[in-house]
Amino acid sequence: MVRGLLLVALVCAAHAAKDAPAAKDGAAAASCDGGTCDITKLGASGNGKTDSTKALETAWASACGGTGKQKILIPKGDYLTGPLNFKGPCKGDVTIQVDGNLLASMDLSQYKSNWIEILRVDNLVITGKGKLDGQGPAVWNKNSCAKKYDCKILPNSLVLDYVNNGEVSGITLLNSKFFHMNVFQCKDMVIKDVTVSAPGDSPNTDGIHMGDSTGVSIINTNIACGDDCISIGPGSTKINITGVTCGPGHGISIGSLGRYKDEKDVTDITVKDCTLKKSSNGLRIKAYEDAKSVLTASKIHYENIKMEDAGNPIIIDMKYCPNKICTASGASKVTVKDVSFKNVTGTSSTPEAVSLLCSDKIPCTGVTMDGVEVEYSGTNNKTMAVCKNARAVPLAASRSSPASKHAREPSHFFVPSSLLHIYVLCHPLATASSCFLYLNNLQEMERSGYSSAYYIGFSQEM
Repeated sequence: MVRGLLLVALVCAAHAAKDAPAAKDGAAAASCDGGTCDITKLGASGNGKTDSTKALETAWASACGGTGKQKILIPKGDYLTGPLNFKGPCKGDVTIQVDGNLLASMDLSQYKSNWIEILRVDNLVITGKGKLDGQGPAVWNKNSCAKKYDCKILPNSLVLDYVNNGEVSGITLLNSKFFHMNVFQCKDMVIKDVTVSAPGDSPNTDGIHMGDSTGVSIINTNIACGDDCISIGPGSTKINITGVTCGPGHGISIGSLGRYKDEKDVTDITVKDCTLKKSSNGLRIKAYEDAKSVLTASKIHYENIKMEDAGNPIIIDMKYCPNKICTASGASKVTVKDVSFKNVTGTSSTPEAVSLLCSDKIPCTGVTMDGVEVEYSGTNNKTMAVCKNARAVPLAASRSSPASKHAREPSHFFVPSSLLHIYVLCHPLATASSCFLYLNNLQEMERSGYSSAYYIGFSQEM
């Protein structure tokens, strides 16, 4: 991931927005009928070939300059556009009704930063059954960010900067060149019933990224992409994610954290009633070991999460280093605490269902697990969990499980004198013999370099 370069893109975007046409009451306003600006009446053509950028800019100038309720109507059809910079503040409340499809130009020379960027607009609504098609396949081969951090950032599809009390609903974001949606410095945003679609191998096509935002809710949204389905960046607070389906993709992530200076805390995050299907990660918190910021991720709650062959279903990675091109050593400055996992069930494509890979300088604290029942779907290994430098409170079996009466509750989960613990969580319906197989592997695991091991499982009553 190349989160920090987004800051550069955002700065550039802000300068670009200054050059965007300001809202006016003149001829543009006269072109719209009763507060509705139909872009086809302003010169847009829905043939997918004619450039409709000017018509959309004219519609925005009129709608943003009008008082009361204003609407920009994108009728059915395919409308090719270059970069669109919609700048506020607006005099009234603007709705962009997307019934047709907007197609992003494939000519990268047209872009200073992003494709559609909306800046400093309150009470904005973007809704409809149409698509924002980034036409990414034509330019994905120009993405070099997997090789170097000072790469050229391709245009994000939809960027919302300093938008308050906004809503994005119903639309589909398709094949972005880079991120599908980026939410920055926004407050009280609702994103619901949205579809994000891109191949699993498309580079850096995050579904929804947010940073420095408060009160963002993502509800009943389906995301398939080539990077994080949702990435919650530094400075995010009071975030609610409910009813999201993710896959393919890299999971629902907090971070990466600590890559750049002056990053702010992440707190009060709730993820509920979500499904992860064949994603490479599930629920992930990631931070750089050589973090340049002192920050804390806390009050994070996951509940009622279903895994369907998701890799690394639960992972806290405090040594995140994408593509092996970062400095992988240093004193950690990121604190992770008060993280709870409740009723996380299903199957894992990796043997490690739980990986708590925390820093030895600042261990993770207050990690609780209740009803975590994830089983490895393969046949060449056993379900296990790896824990390094974490103080956690596990519940080995659900109270409703027939096997719960055989569960052995550990007297402690974290031993300060030991740097590495291996936890193997048997499925609640596992037989006693299958759990004992883990115990038989104790010496082998210790020979492999693990300093100590502790096992949670089930045993027959003697």
